[in-house]
Amino acid sequence: MAVPDGEVTALLRAWRGGDDQALERLTPLVYERLRKLGRQFVKRERAGLRADATSLVHEVFIRLVDARSVDWQDRAHFLAVAAGIMRRVLVDAARARLSAKRGGGMKRVDPELFGGLDALPAATSDRADEIAALDDALTAMAKREPRRVQVIELRYFGGLSVEETAQVLGVSTQTVMRDWKLARAWLAVELRRSLDR
Repeated sequence: MAVPDGEVTALLRAWRGGDDQALERLTPLVYERLRKLGRQFVKRERAGLRADATSLVHEVFIRLVDARSVDWQDRAHFLAVAAGIMRRVLVDAARARLSAKRGGGMKRVDPELFGGLDALPAATSDRADEIAALDDALTAMAKREPRRVQVIELRYFGGLSVEETAQVLGVSTQTVMRDWKLARAWLAVELRRSLDR
């Protein structure tokens, strides 16, 4: 059952204002959306990652609850923040695995891995180096093209559709697709450069 955007927005604002009962009413509404995001992310990966999806969603939810001081604007803002937190959780986990596995060393990544819409690397244990390299490239991209990074965060880390991403960012679906394509092309160049080093 879809929850009206206004209800989520009102509860987010009430919670920020100190209403703990608003958090109790908000929790099942946002938790279900987070579960959907986690399932969408994991759906692109091996079936054996279902437990990881649950852990991912729980960690994102915990970090969101700790984000009480955020000046919540609306449901779209919530989704954007959740996608950014999901990115951080995945990258933190990937970097921790790399650190434990190789003493923090990074493997070079083949930029051709990023050729398709669904071909971005997942934060699985065997692809932790790719997710860390992707994060480094996104951090570099954010200095010049922050909206393109938001598109990647929302679509890849947040599992949002083109339409949902356009709604969150307040742009057209054509703008989202253009940013998505340009961001992927830029990432391929950046990752290719890392191969040449």
